Amino acid sequence: MKKCIYKNYIIIFICIIFSLFLLIPKNRYDKELLVHYIDVGQGESILIQNENLNILIDSGTEDTSAKLLNYLKKQNVHNLNYVFLTHPHDDHIGGITYILKNMKIDKIFSPKITANTPIFKNFAKELNSKNIKIDPLIAPKTMKLNKNIKIEVFSPTKDYYDNLNNYSLVFKLNFKNYNFLFTGDAEKEIENELLNLDIKSNILKIGHHGSKTSSIEPFLDKVNPDIAIISCGLGNDYGHPNKTLLNNLLDRNIKLYRTDLNGSITLICDKNSIKIKKEKS
Repeated sequence: MKKCIYKNYIIIFICIIFSLFLLIPKNRYDKELLVHYIDVGQGESILIQNENLNILIDSGTEDTSAKLLNYLKKQNVHNLNYVFLTHPHDDHIGGITYILKNMKIDKIFSPKITANTPIFKNFAKELNSKNIKIDPLIAPKTMKLNKNIKIEVFSPTKDYYDNLNNYSLVFKLNFKNYNFLFTGDAEKEIENELLNLDIKSNILKIGHHGSKTSSIEPFLDKVNPDIAIISCGLGNDYGHPNKTLLNNLLDRNIKLYRTDLNGSITLICDKNSIKIKKEKS
């Protein structure tokens, strides 16, 4: 009799555990890609999430580093698997030292170029203290980051450029049926070099915050995106984004989102569709 009762308890316990397991929500990122174009003022930072993978492209300005960390934590990011620093201008690497001090980073990629600025020097010091080395990237290179995400690096292809912006990492991210093109601050000289490559993408991160130095018309036509994103600060001193660019996007029926007007912009992408969420801070 006791054995029978004991057996019944075990069966009930197993049923409860199984029921609880069914109630636990599955990771929503298993079948979706989330690309967050984060509002970091007159700077740039992008978070990419899929499965348990967290990727950061650039880190905004030093002034917005705490805001960036809070945003990452809000997205349940406690570890960054990959960080891509497109080039060493302060508005793209300004927050990375603060992030590095407060979060584990597995791997950092950047072009093979340094900068003689206090922000870059502090970053190098923090790297040394943590015994982390940057992996330099030069094109062409293809990287498989997990079973869903492939990256094709198109630029830089040389060790030296006259303009620091043109060292920018330019790469395409493929997820299922969609391609995202990331351009850093690459200017028209680089865009011209890319015209013979397969840069066609559904989503284009506009180069150099929408400056007149980037986004030439042949480049826009070759990429042929459905959606464009501009990261810039509200009422910035540079006049970003450029009015000619805005007209060129409008003429091509490219849907535009801007961090200065829309706040942080999240694209939620599955196999068949893209949903867009905007969040003003």
